[in-house]
Amino acid sequence: MMQSFRYAALGTGFTFLMTTLGAAMVFFFAKETGAAFQKALIGFAAGVMTAASVWSLLLPAIEQAEGGFFPAWLPAAAGILLGMIFLGVLDDICPKLSKRTLDGASRQNALLTMAITLHNIPEGMAVGLAFALASGGEGLAAASALALGIGIQNFPEGAAISLPLRQMGHSRLRAFTVGMLSGIVEPLFGIAVVLAAAGVSALMPWFLSFAAGAMLYVVVEELVPQAHSRAGTCGFIGGFLVMMVLDVALG
Repeated sequence: MMQSFRYAALGTGFTFLMTTLGAAMVFFFAKETGAAFQKALIGFAAGVMTAASVWSLLLPAIEQAEGGFFPAWLPAAAGILLGMIFLGVLDDICPKLSKRTLDGASRQNALLTMAITLHNIPEGMAVGLAFALASGGEGLAAASALALGIGIQNFPEGAAISLPLRQMGHSRLRAFTVGMLSGIVEPLFGIAVVLAAAGVSALMPWFLSFAAGAMLYVVVEELVPQAHSRAGTCGFIGGFLVMMVLDVALG
């Protein structure tokens, strides 16, 4: 058991490191940028999240659900709806739980951070489970490839959180910390999944599609309207292509 924990910690620790490196990009960008760049950045985040929803979450969810008790499409469809409903409810109650009403930018970034963090949970579980199963010596190469693929994908996700926070006026350190912490759930859940490997495997399609629904809600509700411009469109396509290539090439 201890060896399974060590392997899971190693694999998910790498993916967390990549999120941290992506968040560190905030130290290399100026605070003040033009409106076109800001829209391109928001569009990039939307493109990354859209591609990640499809290739990192929905397609694996459908694949893992094949041959199960439910039709393969059902966990994906139901998970998307549940994820969107969850973020919609959270969107409504967040200002009520705060002492002051969040402005538009703060609300947008809160939802963006929440969606990417939710997306990191099933990814961490997948990596942790793969390394735990490989602790006996078999399947280590496949687990390492999975961790490498997800880790590289996490780099633009960390930047997609920290850079907009910096543009809002937060300090570089705060923006970096929030982006970094969005990835801490990967080692936490990756290690925890070792304790309940058998039960969690059957629920993974639901977890994956739930995260996809949450991400798509943020993209449609918040990011795309904010990025509406030629620069935002170019940013969206760029982010989508980057994430798609990473997912397909490394998946």
